[in-house]
Amino acid sequence: MRRENSSRRRAAFREPRKQVLIVCGGTRTEPDYFDGLKRARRNPAVQVKVLGKGIDPEQLVTHAHKVGSDFDEVWCVVDTDEFDIAKAVKLADKLKVRLAVSNPCFELWLLLHFCDHRGESASYRQLLPKLIKHVPGYDKCRLDFDQFDPGVAEAVRRAERLDPSGRDHGQNPSTGVWKLVRQVLPD
Repeated sequence: MRRENSSRRRAAFREPRKQVLIVCGGTRTEPDYFDGLKRARRNPAVQVKVLGKGIDPEQLVTHAHKVGSDFDEVWCVVDTDEFDIAKAVKLADKLKVRLAVSNPCFELWLLLHFCDHRGESASYRQLLPKLIKHVPGYDKCRLDFDQFDPGVAEAVRRAERLDPSGRDHGQNPSTGVWKLVRQVLPD
């Protein structure tokens, strides 16, 4: 017996895309990096929205929680060099907002694209000369992701060695950005 609907195609079933919101403490460097990562490493299984707010970590977590209700995962990207983040960590745990903390600053994550860095650094100013050796003319107001793209996998590996849990915010140097990057990269 012949099926009546045999000539009709079945509609393709597509898993819904995971929605990830990334709210950054910086207004330029971090958003430029994650927007570049999103463009360069398209992942059809993940939709990413990036916001740069320029507010302290505790306010950032509160803001991310308010605007993140439609997202599957909400992340905040923060530094420790100018802030005491203990309250932000506690609040993030309570509100189910994930943190990608860099100690002392996001530039550590950028440096790890080029080399290991295990020495303590107190601030952005101490890390900057090391980063400029690898990215001459580095400008935190105009980050060119193409300069960092080839080293993403190495940065993840190096950062994970510094902070295997991604949550040891007091360790200097350390960065939990590797956990966020793994969430948005294709497998």
